[in-house]
Amino acid sequence: MLTDVQIAQSAKMEPIKEIAAKVGLSEDDLELYGKYKAKISLETIERLKDKKDGKLVLVTAINPTPAGEGKTTTMIGLAQ
Repeated sequence: MLTDVQIAQSAKMEPIKEIAAKVGLSEDDLELYGKYKAKISLETIERLKDKKDGKLVLVTAINPTPAGEGKTTTMIGLAQ
């Protein structure tokens, strides 16, 4: 079984701008923190609040399980 670090190191990250574009967000909707992470501006959230299928899930803190499942695993599971 691969460790959490091995799994993370084998992943190919996509630039956040490409992911944002896939869901209809422009670069102006983002507050970029490097190439791979960003925050969505409050103005964007307000502008899109009436969209039917939109959801915002914040995972701020969680203790990892013995299998190493913490914030990232929880967030990815919720997003899927």
